[in-house]
Amino acid sequence: MREIVLDTETTGFEPDQGDRIVEIGGVELLNHMPTGRTYHEYIDPKRAMPEDAFKVHGLGDDFLRGKPVFADIADGFLEFVGDAKLVIHNAAFDMKFLNAELRWLNKPQIPWEQAIDTLAIARKKFPGSPASLDALCRRFNIDNSSRTLHGALLDSEILAEVYLELIGGRQPGLILGQAQSQTSGPETQEAWRPKPRPRPLPARLTEAEAAAHEAFIEKLGDAALWRKTS
Repeated sequence: MREIVLDTETTGFEPDQGDRIVEIGGVELLNHMPTGRTYHEYIDPKRAMPEDAFKVHGLGDDFLRGKPVFADIADGFLEFVGDAKLVIHNAAFDMKFLNAELRWLNKPQIPWEQAIDTLAIARKKFPGSPASLDALCRRFNIDNSSRTLHGALLDSEILAEVYLELIGGRQPGLILGQAQSQTSGPETQEAWRPKPRPRPLPARLTEAEAAAHEAFIEKLGDAALWRKTS
């Protein structure tokens, strides 16, 4: 099962009021394990950055000027996403912006059913508790100390760890941000297996209990199941 943990940064809150996407980051998971493949693009919104947006993610006009516009990266983004599930925190927000950008280019919309909303999962699992990404990091003891500003790729990497905790715990060997293979597919994922114990655990059966068990089997005769399997 292929999933893309996705995050966007925008100039504001409403695409229909002229706000645009300025950054997209994504992390690929295969069977809930990171493959090492990521997607990351900065995007020139062709509009001035509001001061409050700059304070959130630190992306200013000078930095974004000359970056590709969404039309330049749309096909590559759709190719990377494919039909994978999109794991997004507050999916309604990101999906609204992504589909607005795609609609303006007359490109296919991403169906809502393709999204997995981790905010909704967190609120259902921990009703009444804070469900922001930072709050979930604190709950699951996930290090987000490098998240001084919002950044799409960093937030995607952190969200991937949060998501795996939300659905039942991080898989063995999940380490994001370290060097990993850039190819994906089952043949590149080494299956995790528990290692054998170096020494067997000591038996908990006492001598008296073992003797009582033997006496019980003797009473059953030769037809006893334990005799057939021993």
